[in-house]
Amino acid sequence: MSALTYQLSRDWERIRWPFLIAGLAILAVSVVGAFFNPGEFFHSYLVGYLLLIGLALGSMAFLMIQYLTGGAWGVVSRRPLEAATRTLPLLAVLFVPIAFGMGNLYAWAHPDLVEHNKTLTHRQGYTNPAFFVVRALLYLAIWVSLGHFLNRLSADQDIDPASQENRLAKISVAGLILYLFSITFAAIDWAESLDIDFSSSMWGFMFIAAEGLTALCFLILVMTILYRWGPLSAVLKPDHFHDLGKMLFANLMLWAYFAFCQYLIVWSENLTSEIHYYIPRTKTTWAYLGMALIVVNFLIPMLLLLNRSLKRNPYLLSGVVIIILAMRYWDVIWIVLPGYHKSGFQIEWMDVLTPLGMTGIWLWAYLRELPKLPLLPLNTPGLEEALVHESQ
Repeated sequence: MSALTYQLSRDWERIRWPFLIAGLAILAVSVVGAFFNPGEFFHSYLVGYLLLIGLALGSMAFLMIQYLTGGAWGVVSRRPLEAATRTLPLLAVLFVPIAFGMGNLYAWAHPDLVEHNKTLTHRQGYTNPAFFVVRALLYLAIWVSLGHFLNRLSADQDIDPASQENRLAKISVAGLILYLFSITFAAIDWAESLDIDFSSSMWGFMFIAAEGLTALCFLILVMTILYRWGPLSAVLKPDHFHDLGKMLFANLMLWAYFAFCQYLIVWSENLTSEIHYYIPRTKTTWAYLGMALIVVNFLIPMLLLLNRSLKRNPYLLSGVVIIILAMRYWDVIWIVLPGYHKSGFQIEWMDVLTPLGMTGIWLWAYLRELPKLPLLPLNTPGLEEALVHESQ
């Protein structure tokens, strides 16, 4: 098994550094643009950050779910998920620009606006710069700590399997509870508070489903690469991809359900404070992007994933995944940018380059972490059954 890790490290070392170089170069161009248009830079930076933190946290959630429920899909995909969680320290560092740029992102960060707005004045005890940073540090500390303990116990399990399985399950119970609450509050702080008047009881659930969708899509792409070019070509089977495809279908339906429920609640109540969020997104050219999300991010993938043969073919499944991943970017754009460009659809060059540069840096970190442990958990219970798994 160590030979598998060596082969992965050797083969992927050639592409790891180009990701970092390209990411830093692209991000440097955006930083130069920030001197001329700081507001647009921080908007685009927030888009990239929400995408990447969602990918890492969604991976951690699926890791904990697997420890609690079992399943062959989780045994063979555990190490790619763990590698994503080990990028959380990097993402904690990448939060620093958001803390410095909150004045360009959030109206509540401006004392003069707070003084003349009743809503902001009422929320001032919670939505103020100092408490915002304190809460962010708390969220990041929780996530980094959970990732650390899950990875450490998983590595220890390779040496002493009997002593760690119950501990991993117990940590996962507490971890999922912490994940649910911390993600909900973080989504409110970082995304919902972009609009000073809007509030939604579905907001946290919608972000949790979106993070799971992003993490599953990335996981399927990594597993396909390991199947086609990597050392797991003799291990992974169509049944494993079938399981992942079924989970992707379920998560896609869950995301659509939460997004529809939020819109239905706002539409039925017809409250001024709530419809304010949807007016620029439905009454301007932003509505075309909203329709694209419904059709391309939900209807088309849903219909394709109904096909059993497609879910069992890693290449066809990856094609669907690429569509969903592309639309995940546009979904975050649809959440963040209409609040600043209320007159209609508007995308600046930094909205593309900044997330792209951040993704290059993150992929470098991910490719650095993935070879650090054997690609299969050596002594985990159920490994042999997972390798001969037959999907129903």
